[in-house]
Amino acid sequence: MRIAVTGSIATDHLMTFPGRFADQLVADQLHTVSLSFLVDQLDVRRGGVAANICFGMGQLGTEPILVGAAGNDFEEYRAWLDRHGVDTRSVRISEVLHTARFVCTTDADHNQIGSFYTGAMSEARLIELQHVAERVGGLDLVLIGADDPEAMIRHTEECRSRGIPFGADFSQQIARMDGDAIRTLMEGAAYLFSNEYEKGLIESKTGWTDEEILAKVGTRVTTLGASGVRIERVGEPTIEVGVPEENAKADPTGVGDAFRAGFLSGLAWGVGLERAAQIGCMLATLVIETVGTQEYELHRSHFMDRFTKAYGHEAAAEVQQHLV
Repeated sequence: MRIAVTGSIATDHLMTFPGRFADQLVADQLHTVSLSFLVDQLDVRRGGVAANICFGMGQLGTEPILVGAAGNDFEEYRAWLDRHGVDTRSVRISEVLHTARFVCTTDADHNQIGSFYTGAMSEARLIELQHVAERVGGLDLVLIGADDPEAMIRHTEECRSRGIPFGADFSQQIARMDGDAIRTLMEGAAYLFSNEYEKGLIESKTGWTDEEILAKVGTRVTTLGASGVRIERVGEPTIEVGVPEENAKADPTGVGDAFRAGFLSGLAWGVGLERAAQIGCMLATLVIETVGTQEYELHRSHFMDRFTKAYGHEAAAEVQQHLV
């Protein structure tokens, strides 16, 4: 199964604030917030939602196709992804703009405040998925992740017109989208991904109820943080999957991307939705235990030991035959 992942490719600047954001907010002054946080730590890491997802899929051996735009400073990053099993040949390189940059501060409660500079990502709208499909011999699924908004709309419309199944995954871009854009990107999606807060925001902005949205997509996947994930389909029982026990909680950045990487890898292997969600939750657990979105290492025996402990021997036997 050939899966392409479209979305941002970026460098992450991750900072840690030892206090709590909530303690710095004055309830009756929220309309005029002006704050500066003295941070204890700065880590510069590789990131971007599409690159993060592809890295995780590459670690699992499912050979994802990365589709996005980067600057001429991307070559070292490209070599890293190539070495970790990612097909980067469909990345567009801008002649004038730098690779996008994400700057994020995390507080003691693991709440986050971040800003994103688009840079070369604005050229993602110039990428034609048909060229990608022709190069690799066809696409079975395209995940349309957070990217240049025009690129997201263009990729969605191209998938519809060419009959390519697609997954809608707005994530960071949902804050700047209005209801019309969200409806355009969502209707007809084979999969709709969001966290629980984004789920409510989607319903609020579109004016569609939970039931109406579910009728417009094939499968709705909602991540629930420490409570795991919920999967819904019309006329089918709801699937709920818990998360494995964490050894530590180092950094939540990229956890959602890791879940998607595991889930999509499960789809590529042909396992059921519950099993795919379990793979995603296991990979997400490895990421939350590590600072940085692509700094974890996936060792087959360690992964399977923890997966077996979390989900049992029957589930592990099904996954183990696919894990390289």
